[in-house]
Amino acid sequence: MNWLRRFLPQQLPAGHGDRLRAAFGAFLGIAITGLVSTAWLGPVAGLPLLIAPMGASAVLLFGVPASTLAQPWSIMGGNLVAALIGVACAHLVTSPLIAAAAALGLALAAMSLLRCVHPPGGAVALTAVLGGPHVTAFGYEFVLVPVALNSLLLTLVAIAYNNATGHSYPHRAHGPAHPHPPITRLSVSQAEIDEVLADYGDTIDISRDDLEALFQELLGRAQSWQFKAHTE
Repeated sequence: MNWLRRFLPQQLPAGHGDRLRAAFGAFLGIAITGLVSTAWLGPVAGLPLLIAPMGASAVLLFGVPASTLAQPWSIMGGNLVAALIGVACAHLVTSPLIAAAAALGLALAAMSLLRCVHPPGGAVALTAVLGGPHVTAFGYEFVLVPVALNSLLLTLVAIAYNNATGHSYPHRAHGPAHPHPPITRLSVSQAEIDEVLADYGDTIDISRDDLEALFQELLGRAQSWQFKAHTE
């Protein structure tokens, strides 16, 4: 049973209100993106000018807006790079299967190098190769329309909605709502944080600044609890 529990992810520390906030934001993001894109350029084959990977992008931008994978450069850079590589592979590689695999692998490598890893970019790369005749007909225009257009509109909605609902976006490290400054602050350098993260072995989706802010808050609360325990 303990082995099976490892397959169950930890519960995200979010209340029902924040889950509803994220769900409504994703609804608004996709609705506005689809409506504006279609009104601007018209439908394609009777469907809204909206690509499926935007659904995955919306989950990140509204569900976990603090994630490094959900920042504006991540969605814009990641989706555009993936689209460009996907279209190139579709034109240069004759086998659809090999083209799809190459597009995904090259897109991930490029996103990593450009610091814009965005998981839906993988779906964008595959869509560019396997999206069918309508996508193929777009050619390199697919990079701008609908990928860039959809990504930009969704990002603008996310910036407006997240900040209006109390979430910093683009995300910046900040203290909690009820801070507990450490009695004795322990200085930790970015080099030390990088060394620990490298030694940890697994890549985790948290920035150095967020990690340091959380560490200092945890240290402050631990010192506060210890002080109360000694005085009672």
